[in-house]
Amino acid sequence: MLDDTTKLNSLGFAKPPSETRVVVAMSGGVDSSVVAAQLAEEGYDVVGVTLQLYDHGAALAKKGACCAGIDIHDARRVAEEMGFPHYVLDYENIFQEAVIDEFADSYLAGATPVPCIRCNERVKFKDLLQTAKDLEADCMATGHYIQRKMGPNGPELHCAADASRDQSYFLFSTTPEQLEYLRFPLGHLPSKAETRKLAQKYGLAVADKPDSQDICFVPNGNYASVIEKLRPGAAEPGQIVHADGRVLGEHNGVIHYTIGQRRGLGIGGLSEPLYVVRLDVDAKQVIVGPKELLSTRTIPVREINWLGDTPFTSQPEWHVSVKVRSTRPPREAIIRPLTDTTAEVELLTAEEGVSPGQACVFYETGGSRILGGGWIWKG
Repeated sequence: MLDDTTKLNSLGFAKPPSETRVVVAMSGGVDSSVVAAQLAEEGYDVVGVTLQLYDHGAALAKKGACCAGIDIHDARRVAEEMGFPHYVLDYENIFQEAVIDEFADSYLAGATPVPCIRCNERVKFKDLLQTAKDLEADCMATGHYIQRKMGPNGPELHCAADASRDQSYFLFSTTPEQLEYLRFPLGHLPSKAETRKLAQKYGLAVADKPDSQDICFVPNGNYASVIEKLRPGAAEPGQIVHADGRVLGEHNGVIHYTIGQRRGLGIGGLSEPLYVVRLDVDAKQVIVGPKELLSTRTIPVREINWLGDTPFTSQPEWHVSVKVRSTRPPREAIIRPLTDTTAEVELLTAEEGVSPGQACVFYETGGSRILGGGWIWKG
């Protein structure tokens, strides 16, 4: 046993690594494999868990996405090489109900959903986290690029040291209770190259495995084809209408368009460049207009998860920075709480292409801390 003068171990527990059980969520990629290998080498009681999220046979043929058949094999091989137990859990029904069905419905409603956030929120950090507790693990570790730091009021969520790998946009809905239990061992690394170096150091076969690019159940980024399979008859034709009311042409389904889209509208021969500015699902209309119509300064946000030190409604407004898309830098904004979980966000500088279904993530201005976030909706 440790005495009072002994420091906490690398996962923050006052006991030897050998007495600290950690469940590692293993996707089969290099990031989570390195986390598992590193913790095993440090002497922790590691248990690897991989989720089977959809049909294994179909997944085997799919490249470039996580949690497919080949990835399960890769995760199992890492566990064998490093000498810790590994389990594959069938989460197909949970994933279908918690992620895929909502993805299809929100897309059909004219939104631009981010299913990776829902997967973290409803599957990995909920059901899998509970499984880790059932296995009597002290904590659960993942390969996400984000940092967990201890603050005066408990654990805080911070951006990854490598801004180009930062996954905070996809993890804003992590609750304080989940954050107590989660660990992110890669968040402090300066680059993905360092992760691959560690994989080579541990002799992992996945050291040079390419990163997954697609949403795992959307082959080649073709959202529309997936929606058509999930919701037959969804691609009903309609009109492409200018914001001033002119009918400019026909489309073969609202699901083929996204807010801000310019290319592939099928309405050539016009003097001005036009963008998709709104999708009217009920009227089966794609509304297009000039770029300035995409500019937005006021954003209604709901389902807010707040990670600040004082209650969300404890003050009338919060001066923060926000991200309205994962690929955009944070912009200064004012959040005005309406309830504990709804707010109006005012951008100090207008943003283009703000779309219902995307997340609006809150950041400490000038700092790395994530203060939470919510979902953009139509109001």
